Amino acid sequence: MKSELIIDSGFAFRRSLMVEKLWRDGVITNPSIAEAFEIIPRHLFVPKSLWHKAYEDQPLPIIHDQTISQPSVIANMLEILEPRKDLRVLEIGTGSGYQTALLAFLSKCVFSIERIKRLADYARANVYALKFDNVTIQVFDGTLGWKANAPFDRIIVSAAAPAAPKPLLEQLKDGGRMVVPEGTRDKQHICLYTKVGNKIERVVLNEVSFVPLIGAYGWEDSCGNSS
Repeated sequence: MKSELIIDSGFAFRRSLMVEKLWRDGVITNPSIAEAFEIIPRHLFVPKSLWHKAYEDQPLPIIHDQTISQPSVIANMLEILEPRKDLRVLEIGTGSGYQTALLAFLSKCVFSIERIKRLADYARANVYALKFDNVTIQVFDGTLGWKANAPFDRIIVSAAAPAAPKPLLEQLKDGGRMVVPEGTRDKQHICLYTKVGNKIERVVLNEVSFVPLIGAYGWEDSCGNSS
């Protein structure tokens, strides 16, 4: 994927201001992550009526009563994840595809799982419009991981789990890193898991607020279903 293939609609200056603030606030320290945020057009992943707010540091509503996380939260997660061009990434919770596109720019390939078909279709259209050919998006229970394509160098979960889903830990490659929000439905912390041999280390980091991770190894939905 080449930078010049990215579609832009006159928002480059606003993106630059956003990235400058993330640098200044110490949220971004990795030049590659800064470049990804500088290039990927966040406005294309939200409704056109909200394009004027796309580069503000706030979550925004998207289709199916879901939201796109604020840039500082995504940047923080990516800094902890440490993606690289030679690594394979599993993303749980595709959403609108914005973080997926950032990961596609930063990684060798991205396998992304979304529970809601309408969102997955929306994300595919968004990501493929930017000419990425290293992304695969499927619809099923993300808490089960993607065993057919495991193991993964990096795993990132974009919803809050009561605890790290066991299948995801099992599908993490030796030397890999997994970032997941953990806690209650109302209050969570980012947790970093690193795997060395058969040993998994867990570090609890900053407090966050995410929507619940629904699935067999997550929370039940409002109707009492886990999938």
